[in-house]
Amino acid sequence: MHELSICQSLVEIAVEQAQARGASRIHRVDLALGALAGVQADALSFCFPLVAKDTLCEGAELSISSVPAHGRCDACGTTSAIADLMTPCPNCQAWPLKVEGGSELSLRSLEVS
Repeated sequence: MHELSICQSLVEIAVEQAQARGASRIHRVDLALGALAGVQADALSFCFPLVAKDTLCEGAELSISSVPAHGRCDACGTTSAIADLMTPCPNCQAWPLKVEGGSELSLRSLEVS
């Protein structure tokens, strides 16, 4: 389960950023998770409290925003939503589409005190 190591990195980054701003507690961690990131939101939610224990993140809420995937067809220029990397262009059926969104995993914001 790579979500555990992702949570460890997330907590390390959050703590580092909070401390750099003089915060003593993290109340909320906002994460953007793309549909094609290959990461399970449920697993992140499960691992987060375990990894956050005894850190500034202990007791913090983990808020995960889902980012839908979309791509652009190099053949005809159509931009469309995609369900997976095997989705052909809905306009001309060319494949593969160039993924332009939905593969990200990023820390968007922290609520600290």
